[in-house]
Amino acid sequence: MPSPPPRDFGPSAESASPSRLRAHWLAELVRLREAHWGPLEDADAVRRTRQLDADLPARILARAALLAQREQLAPLVDAWRRSALGILAALLVLAAISGAAAALGALGDGSRPVNVLWALGALLGLHALTFLLWLASFLLKASAATGLGRLWLWATRKLARGPDGALVPQAFLNLLARAGALRWLFGGISHLLWLTALCAALAALLAVLSTASYRFIWATTLLAPDTFVAFTQAIGWLPAHLGFPMPDAAMVRASDGTQALSADAQVQWSVWLIGVLVVYGVLPRLLAGALCAAGTLRALRRLRVDPALPGFSSLRDRLEPPALSTGIDRPVDPLHEPRVRTASAAALDGRPVVLGLELPADLAWPPPDVPTAVQQAGNLDTREERNRVLDALARTAATRLLIACDARQTPDRGTLSLIAELAAHAAQTRVWLIPPGGDAATRAPLWRERLLALGLSADAIVQAPAAPFAWLESGHA
Repeated sequence: MPSPPPRDFGPSAESASPSRLRAHWLAELVRLREAHWGPLEDADAVRRTRQLDADLPARILARAALLAQREQLAPLVDAWRRSALGILAALLVLAAISGAAAALGALGDGSRPVNVLWALGALLGLHALTFLLWLASFLLKASAATGLGRLWLWATRKLARGPDGALVPQAFLNLLARAGALRWLFGGISHLLWLTALCAALAALLAVLSTASYRFIWATTLLAPDTFVAFTQAIGWLPAHLGFPMPDAAMVRASDGTQALSADAQVQWSVWLIGVLVVYGVLPRLLAGALCAAGTLRALRRLRVDPALPGFSSLRDRLEPPALSTGIDRPVDPLHEPRVRTASAAALDGRPVVLGLELPADLAWPPPDVPTAVQQAGNLDTREERNRVLDALARTAATRLLIACDARQTPDRGTLSLIAELAAHAAQTRVWLIPPGGDAATRAPLWRERLLALGLSADAIVQAPAAPFAWLESGHA
């Protein structure tokens, strides 16, 4: 039995911690799974969730955590998250390589002069276009994912395998869209990739300009030299206020390719180009990325469970019932066969428990030789008695559980399901088949076959005259 889920799931929690995001993610994943393939068998999860002193949203999250763990959905979320981070790391490497290649391509091999306009366009042209498109995206709906964020999403979806695996990214997108975090998250990813590319370009630019000699020129046929001087001063105005010197007008006019310039003039062009890349490339992406990160965290703090959503609205009467239900509301289909699940011994602090399961009146119960250290739960013959014991075990699980069954009866699906549910609240479980195996009407072989299929081990199925009270008492010791 998994340990009780944390109680910070509800709308009162204000942090955007990863555990809180994961809890909401699992709840949305369970909701989508039930919407696609029908409700899951959740009697035990609902019983344990009702033990929590919490509101309805917190109980919805707790139920989803229990079902996700049982249905192996939580590992799918963790695996997809690791894959998404791996893809992001690969994209960052590609962005760094692309940025360095763009810087080297803009400068060339040094055998010919570098056209300042072409170099500026190669370094900042695509960046400026995509940055303006990102600003324009605020005129679109908030859930629109654009730029490199969409590329990352496409790559992560390609790695999703299986029907449940495909629901993991969809649940993630639904969650972020309802919280208003989708735009900020994808914008942050896009800015992070561009920032990596621009920083790699800056590093390559510094390395190459420090180790090789380049000549910078401007070339134009239609425009006058003064036009290029004005353009250079306009572009360099902001970098100049941040400490990057601007080339003087005479040096700019002389950089027409027809005159030989001094080394100091080439240094001025180099510093001007570096300043433009930093001020108009690196800094805008850094500020926009920080803005998106803050927007994502602020939106994630608004994560709430909406009990009115389809799939959640039907849980209100079961998680906060005006009257407790005491029966199975539908038959178990083959996709939800009951299985014995062992509780975690670290979470147990109860005593060994012995109980009878629908034992007839001709079988004396309880036996007179039950040790005093063993807790007797009676003979479960009615729905009220079954629910009473299940609720008690949900609050305090048993170290060892002995279930006595009449071997003359036929093990039906309801009995087997109840055994599996009881076993989920004990560290170890054994089934005791009575009366003695020599009875002509015994169905012990059928019981053994069904119990083995249920998940019990062969040594966990015992028959009279062996009474396993010593095993129970050793569990108390």
